Amino acid sequence: MEQYKKEFIEFMVDSDVLKFGDFTLKSGRKSPFFMNAGAYVTGSQLMRLGEYYAKAIHETYGDDFDVLFGPAYKGIPISVVTAVAYSQLYGKEVRYCSDRKEEKDHGADKGSFLGSSLKDGDRVVMIEDVTTSGKSMEETVPKVRGAANVEIVGLMVSLNRMEKGKGTKSALEEIKELYGFETAAIVSMAEVTEHLYNKPYKDKVIIDDTLKAAIDAYYAEYGVQ
Repeated sequence: MEQYKKEFIEFMVDSDVLKFGDFTLKSGRKSPFFMNAGAYVTGSQLMRLGEYYAKAIHETYGDDFDVLFGPAYKGIPISVVTAVAYSQLYGKEVRYCSDRKEEKDHGADKGSFLGSSLKDGDRVVMIEDVTTSGKSMEETVPKVRGAANVEIVGLMVSLNRMEKGKGTKSALEEIKELYGFETAAIVSMAEVTEHLYNKPYKDKVIIDDTLKAAIDAYYAEYGVQ
């Protein structure tokens, strides 16, 4: 596993973004883990978050893209900090764009988008925090493709939960099949478990045998290969 992935897993734990316990997801599933990117709230956290996204995008998709698109609402700050990090790490200027939940009908920036406008020929990387059902892509992909003749290079999320979406495949796989672009994550839940299981981190074992059994049981019911 790459060093930045190990650091990102620990960063999620330190930032209280990745939690373990007993959670009811929006889907109604009972999960022993939960990720909330809204818990990144400080300047240093957001700076590091952008760097991890930039590194993962650079490694996965290379530099041949023009725009980072973050769906409202959580995708907005992620796309901004990733654009900043990309400039700092790789010396490449990429534009950020996000959609509005409600169209703005006044001012110089009226319309359906924040940030840069989308132009014919733009190559776009989509950014999200986590994808469980793919619902946000259902809403935003038609907006992006309807705004200009763009090519969506791929999607990058923080965590691949590795569980079934609407059918028998994962949400990321379903998105790839439905829309025809690549999907990836900074880390997968398998990598999280590998890095934290029965290994002390800051004098504490995050995933012990009991929690590992709960995670295994969850994947026995909802997981994908």
